Amino acid sequence: MTRSRPTIHDVAARAGVSVSTVSKAVNGRYGVATATVDAVMAAVADLGYESSLIASSMRSRTTGVIGVLVADFEPFSAEILKGVGDALRDTSYDLLAYSGSRGDEEGWERRSLSRLSGTLIDGAIMVTPTVVKAGADVPLVAIDPHTGPADVPTVESDSYGGAREATAYLVALGHTRIGYIAGRADLRSSIARDAGYRRALADAGIPFDPRFVGAGRYREATVREVAIDMLSAPDRPTAVFAANDVSAIAIVQVAAELGLAVPGDLSIVGFDDIPEATRLPTALTTVRQPMGRLGAAAVELLLTLMRGETPATTHVLLPTKLVPRQTTAPPQRGLEAARA
Repeated sequence: MTRSRPTIHDVAARAGVSVSTVSKAVNGRYGVATATVDAVMAAVADLGYESSLIASSMRSRTTGVIGVLVADFEPFSAEILKGVGDALRDTSYDLLAYSGSRGDEEGWERRSLSRLSGTLIDGAIMVTPTVVKAGADVPLVAIDPHTGPADVPTVESDSYGGAREATAYLVALGHTRIGYIAGRADLRSSIARDAGYRRALADAGIPFDPRFVGAGRYREATVREVAIDMLSAPDRPTAVFAANDVSAIAIVQVAAELGLAVPGDLSIVGFDDIPEATRLPTALTTVRQPMGRLGAAAVELLLTLMRGETPATTHVLLPTKLVPRQTTAPPQRGLEAARA
């Protein structure tokens, strides 16, 4: 029979200590007696544990692995992962992608980091975290951060400028009844997109109408509910800006179910430019944020921290670009006037 590879639990049992004590001992953390450290390392040697990733970290105090923590493997985080992977290709680091269970709950990052820090990863990148005060034992960088005060470097796109440009584009096409379906209220980027939408309306002299705004929270089922209510109203908007592409695609589907032609009856703009945006029968007009560059910028910051150096900046803001495609057009003649 093939003997299974020893685990950290086996090491703990052989040394007569807890798993947490093994973790502290092999990572040189304060509070473990020298005799206990010696017992743990003797157990490692006795069990032939040297070939494992964790055993390597026991000897060198490093793992050679960078973790990327995501709430879910959705299109945005998938593109971020590609950017991180590309940036790490010419380094000695491997990439570990980790999705925290119940990732929509506040604090999932702390739970994930407590499982990974020290024995599995040397540093971590958190994508759309619910908090940015994780209190981890490894260097951290946050992409698309939470609204609260951050104690880690952050990387994000110009959500305000992108949303303002998208809304202004719809205004330039002739739309005055422009809806907005927002994302997660706890993300700085979502708040910025809301502000950019409102600023563009104000710039055009169009009064803000709360009836044209709904909270989709980046959840497809919620977006659908909001879109059905908004687009079923007799005074519905003639255009909708969505806080991300997944939401915009859901709105396209709702419009079809309601018998609304896109873009003839309804123009739609998204945000992100995920690959799916160009795979629709009617390609999605959207705001492109450089997701690959977000991942690469986060890697650059993280590697600087891991070398014990101070980054030149602790906040990176990358530009966005409007990409007009087939889901936007001027409103039908007379429709705006009839609904004004």
